[in-house]
Amino acid sequence: MPNKEQIDLNHIPQHVAIIMDGNGRWAKQHGRERSYGHQAGAETVHIIAEEAARIGIKYLTLYTFSTENWSRPTDEVATLMSLLIDSIEEEIFMKNNISFHIIGDINKLPEDVQKRLYDCVKHTSSNTGMCLVLALSYSSRWEITNAVRNIALQVQRGEISSEKIDSDCVSAHLVTSFMPDPDLLIRTGGEVRLSNYLLWQCAYSELYFCETFWPDFKEDEFQKAICDYQKRERRFGKTSEQVS
Repeated sequence: MPNKEQIDLNHIPQHVAIIMDGNGRWAKQHGRERSYGHQAGAETVHIIAEEAARIGIKYLTLYTFSTENWSRPTDEVATLMSLLIDSIEEEIFMKNNISFHIIGDINKLPEDVQKRLYDCVKHTSSNTGMCLVLALSYSSRWEITNAVRNIALQVQRGEISSEKIDSDCVSAHLVTSFMPDPDLLIRTGGEVRLSNYLLWQCAYSELYFCETFWPDFKEDEFQKAICDYQKRERRFGKTSEQVS
């Protein structure tokens, strides 16, 4: 098991994205309702955010609620929305110099949730440390569809020519355009898929899957993922010789 001393602080991923999976199964394992798992998962968010900020990660993006999650039972969605309001603790952001951001189709969220989120974005905007990003009512297909639509409108209005559309142009029209692509994508809970999350951005991200349910994914598990990342050679389509 890795420890803090084993992490090379000179080789920290700039951007880590996480699919926080396993809350419901963790709750079932403990003989409790799914809402209990979501509450425990919210506590893990605070723990991992503080640890990520401590070791020097610049961006931490958490898949919190997908567009597909709207199809879950109404009472579970209501619980998740209420938990969103209750679990945003600005003290943690201020103490750790963390700024808060949100990406996704935010207009679909209840008004009180939107207000709480935007208030936190505003209150932490002057913090200069890590940027914590929640992906809410988000999916890559929604994001890329919106980007294509916006680019098409700009072409139609004569603001850009079709010849100027390249990968940089598409990236600039995504909701993640304010931050670099993830260096490392972590998924907890044992599933091995991306689930419509940051598909464009993760083209060359290192992927890390583990069996641990999100509520049990504490500092030691996070450190293990970082250590695993630091052992990998990132080639971006090149050969080892070219990289070295």
